[in-house]
Amino acid sequence: MNIFLDNVDLTSRSGPNHFAKKIKKYMERQGNTFTFAERFDAQISFIHSVNDVAPIYQRLDGIYFNSEQDFERMNGPIRETYAKSKGVVFQSQFNKELTFRYFGPHDNYKVIHNGADLEYIDSISPINHPSLNEFDNVWSCASSWRPHKRLKDNVEYFLQHSGENDCLVVAGFGQGMYNTKHDRVFYVGDLNIPTLISLYKKSKYFIHLAYLDHCPNVVVDAVACGCSVICSSTGGTKEVAMSATLIEEDEWDFEPLRLYDPPQLDFTRKIENTHTTNIDMSFVAQEYTKFMEN
Repeated sequence: MNIFLDNVDLTSRSGPNHFAKKIKKYMERQGNTFTFAERFDAQISFIHSVNDVAPIYQRLDGIYFNSEQDFERMNGPIRETYAKSKGVVFQSQFNKELTFRYFGPHDNYKVIHNGADLEYIDSISPINHPSLNEFDNVWSCASSWRPHKRLKDNVEYFLQHSGENDCLVVAGFGQGMYNTKHDRVFYVGDLNIPTLISLYKKSKYFIHLAYLDHCPNVVVDAVACGCSVICSSTGGTKEVAMSATLIEEDEWDFEPLRLYDPPQLDFTRKIENTHTTNIDMSFVAQEYTKFMEN
């Protein structure tokens, strides 16, 4: 197939665009093309369509439900694309259930989790930095920080559960930054993808206590790098965080809520994750190809 990637910026490091670069690489290896020199057979629209050049397959990474926003208006373009799409790919079972509740069922869909470029990850060495090498264990977390990503809780969990000679590296910028003054917590800002991967490969633990996240690429990559993950039981994160420690939270009823005012966590409510999935990007690309061909 010749495929058009819609609503994508391959120069961006954001989660959806990072995924687009990976899916393009592995779908090309399967014989697919992404060229403007030929007629397009299919269009993968990330979140919502901007163009309409071929049968649309929508890749959904979440919809809006924050009661403090005009979520119905914000969902408008996503809902319109959903209605006209020939098929819909949901990043997680949670994402599918959420969208069905708000938009209604779609008659052609598939749940395909995000994947990691294992070949690329294998080519990168763990970060070698004197400030980190002096610690017994490195912990890390990364996000575009907003209140529901719970950076404050990530830091507090680290401080309560880490060894005396462990450190936490916090990557990313955004709202809700919690600059705890502690000599074992390092805020390093935005990192490029190779540096992030090298950080994950240095890290023993990766913390992602975000509330109602859908299928975070940072967790997929951290798992692929061998990190032990600590995450919330809510949302779709647990579906890709194999063998993770889950901090259990009450079930959400899918009603709109104040997303940026998430409930308090009880770190003693720990359970072992039982979900498992194949996060090899080669497998993920095959699933996309089969879904569109069928």
